[in-house]
Amino acid sequence: MSQLSVTDRPSSGDVAPAPKGRRKRRSSMARREALTGLLWVQAWFIGFLVFTLGPIVGAIYLAFTDWQGRGLPRFVGGRNFVEIFTADPLFWQSLKVTGIFALLYLPASLVIGLGMAMLMNQKLIGVRVFRTIYYLPSVLSGVAVAILWNFVFHRDYGILNGLMGLFGVPPVPWLQDPHWVLPALAIMQLWGVGSSVIIYLGGLQGIPTELYEVSRIDGAGWWSTLRHVTLPMMSPVIFFQLVLGLIATFQIFTQAYVMTGGGPDYGSYFYALNIYNRAFVELRLGYASALSVVLFVIIVLVTAVIFKTSRAWVYYAGESR
Repeated sequence: MSQLSVTDRPSSGDVAPAPKGRRKRRSSMARREALTGLLWVQAWFIGFLVFTLGPIVGAIYLAFTDWQGRGLPRFVGGRNFVEIFTADPLFWQSLKVTGIFALLYLPASLVIGLGMAMLMNQKLIGVRVFRTIYYLPSVLSGVAVAILWNFVFHRDYGILNGLMGLFGVPPVPWLQDPHWVLPALAIMQLWGVGSSVIIYLGGLQGIPTELYEVSRIDGAGWWSTLRHVTLPMMSPVIFFQLVLGLIATFQIFTQAYVMTGGGPDYGSYFYALNIYNRAFVELRLGYASALSVVLFVIIVLVTAVIFKTSRAWVYYAGESR
């Protein structure tokens, strides 16, 4: 029997090519798998085209037109954007109101949400019942919640002023004073912070318990453990909540529309309410589309700044700095 020489043996790196029939079968299976995947996602894709991408493209086109909802839009170039920045005081007022509300609500929602999640993360009797109670406000209708809080903030018969009156505090015109209306709306919005508590709770339960055990062995107190273990490990969740909260804050509409209508003295005239009035009250749909485009650009820029600064305070496990 003849033996192969060293030079005749195939090297370990050589791989025999697959037969032609097998390659064709693999290619056919890959095509079928791709077609099956496309078949399953076509409902989402059609919905994305019709309800997301289509309206975005339409809004960008209408932003450069003058259209009152009937007839053909009349192209006016950048005139709508010039008017927004030079001749529309309500644009700056609505932007200021939305910015002040974001400064009032976002930091408080982050702190309260994380604090409540830390309490709900304790192993106590009945803690699941409390988790459900705190989450329930986030599933209620926005209109129903606004009507409910209208009674709470009523100057003469409201529950909040009644409780404050027990301590000798005079009634506060929550929804009638432009200086108090935004704090009132921020308090009402914080009532639904339970939705973020669930996300924080998931993040807390994902922190390895070994880190807390090591911190206890090293003699770290509550504050040191919070600062050096909990907050760094929770920073991606806080970052996620910050971005989503910012986007949602810039789109506040229902509460102001139902409770105050933008008043008093435009004290709660949010940006989304300004878009609504321009589009459906004044029938300036082209101008309202331009306002929407400006809002989109503002959200993108602010979000980009948050992403840029996140490298300084967001910690990801396994990431080298």
